[in-house]
Amino acid sequence: MTPIEATLIVFVIAAATATALFRDVLASIVVFGAYSLGMAVLYTFYRAPDVALTEAAIGAGVTTILLLLTIAKTVRLDHDRTFEPVSWPAVGVVGVLGVLMLATVPSIYPVGDPDAPAWANPEVTGYYIQHAYPETGVENAVMAVLAGYRAFDTFGEAVVVFAAGIAVLIALDREVFT
Repeated sequence: MTPIEATLIVFVIAAATATALFRDVLASIVVFGAYSLGMAVLYTFYRAPDVALTEAAIGAGVTTILLLLTIAKTVRLDHDRTFEPVSWPAVGVVGVLGVLMLATVPSIYPVGDPDAPAWANPEVTGYYIQHAYPETGVENAVMAVLAGYRAFDTFGEAVVVFAAGIAVLIALDREVFT
């Protein structure tokens, strides 16, 4: 286990524990967002970028926004103050997470690098490249894999994103079909 992997795992476990133990709902939601972002970074570390993007978009993004909107719609806010002071601990957390995300950028393989993880199993990659068009009729190999070989998986992800979009519209009191 590498030091980065160990750090990510400790962070995810700590964030999950803090999410469960915090009594303040807002703090719990923010830490849950950090947990989801940590999971996305961990998935990226394990070379599962499609899962990482889904976790970042749905877990850290949409779910956190929906929970924050729910609090805003259900809790009476103090309107006496027009300016909220800056929360320096929150700025620190965002800064640390930003640095952690930027630290992963050098580990991204250049386009066309023969050592890239896509070539880790040349039999599977070669099969997709050779048979994508004849078996699916789709000229783009990535779209052939997503639409032809992983159609149910892709459809499920599209349904989740669509449902999240509808939930955001409902939470914002917007009419879906106007």
